Parts: sequence; C-alpha cells; structure tokens
Amino acid sequence: MAEHSLEEVLHPRSIAVVGASDEGRGSQFFGALVEFGFKGILYPVNPKYSEVMKIKAYPTVKDIPDPVDFVISAAPAPQVPQIMRDCAQKGVKGIHLFTARFSETGREDAIELEKEILRIAKEGGVRIIGPNCLGVYYPKMGMAFQPQFPKESGSIALASQSGQASGEIINKTTQRGAYFNKAVSYGNAIDFNECDFLEHFGDDPEIKIVMMYIEGLKNGSRFFSILREVTKTKPVVIIKGGRGQAGTRATASHTASLAGATEVWNTMISQSGAVSVSSIDELVDVAISFHYLPPITGRRAGVAAGAGGATVLAADQCEEAGLDVAPLPQEIREELRSQGVQIWDWISNPADFSINMGDENFGPAELLKMMAMHPDFDLIIASINIPGWGGPPGSRGRRGGGGPPMRGMPPWAMLSLTPEGIVKQYSQINDYKPVLGLISDRSPSPDVDDREQEDERWKTVCEVTAELVKQGIPFYPTVSRAASAANKVIDYYQRRER
Repeated sequence: MAEHSLEEVLHPRSIAVVGASDEGRGSQFFGALVEFGFKGILYPVNPKYSEVMKIKAYPTVKDIPDPVDFVISAAPAPQVPQIMRDCAQKGVKGIHLFTARFSETGREDAIELEKEILRIAKEGGVRIIGPNCLGVYYPKMGMAFQPQFPKESGSIALASQSGQASGEIINKTTQRGAYFNKAVSYGNAIDFNECDFLEHFGDDPEIKIVMMYIEGLKNGSRFFSILREVTKTKPVVIIKGGRGQAGTRATASHTASLAGATEVWNTMISQSGAVSVSSIDELVDVAISFHYLPPITGRRAGVAAGAGGATVLAADQCEEAGLDVAPLPQEIREELRSQGVQIWDWISNPADFSINMGDENFGPAELLKMMAMHPDFDLIIASINIPGWGGPPGSRGRRGGGGPPMRGMPPWAMLSLTPEGIVKQYSQINDYKPVLGLISDRSPSPDVDDREQEDERWKTVCEVTAELVKQGIPFYPTVSRAASAANKVIDYYQRRER
C-alpha cells in the first residue's frame, strides 16, 4: 500500500462524495461539507443527477476532470470494489467508507468482500478510513460528518470506533465549552486504525487532550508502545467497549472487533499512564477537567455542595472518589470569629449553611474564598447558587421559580441576578485554587405548575453555564462526578511527575 500518511489524507485539497444527493442519506456528508465551508474543491458523484446542491455532479470518480485527494463513499457495499478501482486509477490518496455490511455482519461473503476492497486499495495506493464509520470531523479544514457540529476548532482529539459514540461524545463535550481539533470515527479499521490515530494526535502540537472509544485493538503491542509515549506529554482518556461477555459479543457485530481480556486491558492502561473511564459521561467529565483545570497534584478539597443531608453525602462522595475532605483549619475558624460570624465554631468542611440564621451577610462564597486562599486546600468543589432555585443539583426545591428572589433570601445569594454576577464570586475563588462547579443539567422539568417560570429558570441556568465556560470553570451535575473526574486528573499528573 502506498505510504500516504494520515497527515496527507486529513489535509485534502479536494473531496468527492460518492452517493451525494440533495436529500436523504446521500445529503448527510456532502451537505455537512457545504455547510462547514470545506477549504478545497467539492465534487458530488452520482449518476442519477447532473448537479447536487447546485454543484456540478459526475457519474463516477473517474469522470472528474481534475485531481481528487479524498473520497467519501456512501454507496452500497456491492458497489465499493468498483469505486475503489476508480479511486486507484484517479490517484486518490484516501477514502472514507461510510458503507457498512462488511465483516461486522459475520457473513462469509461480506468478509470476503472486505478483503477484496483492501486488496484493491493496497494495489492502487489508496488508504482507507473504515469501513462502517462516520469518518472525519476537522473544523479547521471545514470537514464534518454532521452539519450541526460546532465550527470552532479546539485542542481536543477523538478517535472512536463507534460512529454513534463519536456523535454523542462530540455533542456532550462541546456543550460544556471544549472544542475539537480533530475527531475520527474509524469503524472496522481495515487500514488506518487506533494506533495510527493515536500516533498522529500525539505528534500534533495543536492537540492537548486525546479521547478514545475502543472496542478492540488491531495491534496491542504497538498501541501500548505509542500510548506510553503519548501520555508522557498529553492525557489520553479511554473508554473500552466490550468489557463483559455481552459487550464482547456486541463488539463483534458492531465493528468486527475482538475484545481482549479485561485484566490484560486494565494492566496495559495502568502501565501506560492513560486514564480509564467506564462511561461516555465519565469520558466527557474527565476530558473537560483536563481542559479547564491546571495540573493539580493534591487531593485536599474544600466543598460547599448543599445543606443538611446533602452536605453529609457530599463528604462521602468526595472520599469515595479518592479526595481528602480536609477539616476546616483553626486559622479560618479564628478569622470567622474575628469577623463576628456566629457559626464560626460550627461551620466545617463540607460547609453546611442550613442553620445560617443571623449571619445573612456570610455565605458559601465567602468561606470558599477563605479555603481557596489557605495552603491546606488544593481544589474547591462548589454548588453554583442561582437565584430563584432553592436547592443543590438534584433538589426539587424552589424559591419562587425563575422570578425575583423571595423575601428573606440572604444577600450573598442576591449578589446579582445576572449570569455574570452569579459567576463572579466563583471566578474570584478560581484566582486562588481551581474550582469545580456543581450545577443541575439544563433540561426543563415537564412536571411543573408554572411553565413560564420554569422556562425562565432554565434559561438562567443556560446563561450561567455559558458564563462559567467564559471564565474557565468546569461544571458537573453531581458531586460524585466532579470528585471522580478531579481524582483521575490528579492521578494522571501524579504519575507523570513520578
């Protein structure tokens, strides 16, 4: 096979989309490239049409009069061998085969068809991404497989064997303010595989964090060698699909992968210095934490995550995740007493303000700032107080819906009703120690009496999270998810120091 590198393939000057159309499945890839403003020349290929989306169409790749660097195939599997021959004759460097129903089906004829495609590709010098995958999302080049993806370019990379998982990961990560430099869904990986993508991401100076969804490895020893090198300079966060018996069976029918023994996998990840996670939500939490947080190496957390029982549970969840919920230092207590705070000898860590009667000018933000300025704490986990909402993440309490604060609400909660003002107190804390914010998810509740107030409240939540992103503060829906992500970040930096 020609030695076209992944770097060459990912920087095409022209792309042809086989099976392009104005609507239906054939419009997905071509429409996304048009929407993203691909930097090169686009060629729709479909014998049924003279033009697609007002761009001249061609019956085959061979009929295109100018050079073609990259091809996306959305044609049925039986047509792919001829498409590959056309690509080889045309001098195409790489092809993304969205086309499925190959070896993942387990059928002998489909397996043989996949082998034939690979043979033609090797003889013709065409490199393959796929088959059975969604391909490349590269905002800087104007390449995407979904038109609704953000056009902003960032410092995160993703290699995902699953197309569905890649879309979910991209959406959840970008919703929390972190963007991708490149993301590749690579499917059956008959040519380019996880080793190639990881090596490429490791060499790219614009990429700071690597995310991976892997079902099976094509070359375990090569992968381990590359992984061990990349993690010396960049965090690599990996979720393994097919960890159990049912999952192992599912990987075979999904991407024709053979899932390895869990014990072997865990040992490899541990020895390589990569970060292992068990769900897509955790994958996103940890990547987001690496994106926003500095290199933390201490586990002593200052926490304000609710009141009453929520405080007790917050302490448990932080400790279970591996963090140290350090006692409140005596110096802080003495400072509180000197300021006339009546609960100076009662308040602790995690901070519980459920009986803060008579001290309405003193609240969580003030105490958290004291913790952040004290050398006994390494990080802060804090509920984000949104006026009009009477509880921590998970609480169903209300303080007047999304309207004005109720009479008697303490002044620290009324600091400002603007998103900027709400976040200001936390950004000030972030100047001293990294802050992990706690804020409920942004889906409006369907079972409320006042829909207008509920919609207004959730609008405020969305505006606050946007301001948190602007200030560089990561946010999470629960204490346990924040604490677990922080602990994995600390583990990585401690291992790298050693």
